[in-house]
Formats: sequence, structure tokens, C-alpha cells
Amino acid sequence: MSIARNTQRWVLASGNRGKLAEFADLFAGSGIEIVDQGSLGVPDVEETGLTFVENALLKARQAARATGLPALGDDSGLCVDALGGAPGLYSARYAGVHGDAAANIARLLDAMQDVPDDARGAHFVAVIVLLRHADDPEPVIAEGRWFGRVLRAPRGTGGFGYDPVFLDPRHALTAAEMDAATKHRVSHRGIAMSRLLERVGAAT
Repeated sequence: MSIARNTQRWVLASGNRGKLAEFADLFAGSGIEIVDQGSLGVPDVEETGLTFVENALLKARQAARATGLPALGDDSGLCVDALGGAPGLYSARYAGVHGDAAANIARLLDAMQDVPDDARGAHFVAVIVLLRHADDPEPVIAEGRWFGRVLRAPRGTGGFGYDPVFLDPRHALTAAEMDAATKHRVSHRGIAMSRLLERVGAAT
């Protein structure tokens, strides 16, 4: 599948400022302008899907229908081995309030306080969906995973969400300690976006 070269404006179906900043960086130089749905008056959709793919599609479809633009839907989360894949789909609202990163991290660390260091494996998942229009029967779907482990205390001030407690063993850095270029190269979202851009034929 390809997207016509004259399609230069896509709407991002997210109000998460951290995600918006990452997408802006990831699309830099692509020739595609990313506009967030909030600036176009589109509210967040209720995430009723049972998988990351389903939620990403729900987000993209609402944004495409409301704006008439091609839409990107992103759903992502942290899956912890010792917790049976939790918080997973509920990563953003793990502590009960959507988007409260500090509370989510506190609950995660509390749930893992008795988990030994050699059993703290985890991975981030990102699924990005592109719909050319709301009724697009062939969405472009790209997925990325980032493997690491959960620390016992936060490190670093960058990033967002669970980044301060997610360690990438290859770099010996948390996601919150990495510079943007490194994070975009190795992260779940960076990998997913790279795969999506390859599929749609956009320049990176």
C-alpha cells in the first residue's frame, strides 16, 4: 500500500503531550505535517478494545471521521513478565487516573517490590495504525517492541510515562536518561514508526 505524495497533513489521534513530541521528532524531514486532534476539536475516544491494535484503530477511525484527514492512531503500554503482562493495555490508567505517571509508577514498583532483580523483565509495545480515511478497508498497521527490565527506583528526567523505571540493558540507561536520537532509534514507538514509514513510502 502507498499513500499519495500530495497527502501532506495527517492527524494524530492522541492528546498525550509526550507522544505528540515524539511523533513530531519522528516525522521531522518526512514532508508530512502532523497535527494533533485536540487542535482540531477532536476529543479522546473511549478505549474499549481488547488489544493494542483494536484501540489504535478506534482512535484513528474517530480522528479520520471527524477531520476528513488521514489519521494515525497509536496505542502502547508496558508489559511486565512477573505481572503476567500487566499493566499492558491499562498502562496509562494503572493507578486509576488516566495519565498520572507518578501514581502509575508507584503502583508498579509496589506490585514488584518482592520480585528479584533477575525476574524483572519487561517490554514496551507500540502499535501504530494509519487510516487514509475513516472507512479505509486496508489500514497500515505497524508494531514495535522494546525489551528491558523494571528498576526499583526511577532514574532520569526525560521522556514520559514509565520511562524513568524502564532500563535498556544494551545502553545501561533508562528511557528517561536517553537522548532523543537514541531513544527514537531503539524504542518501541521509534521501531513501529520506522516500519510504518517504510510501508507508506514516506521519506525519513
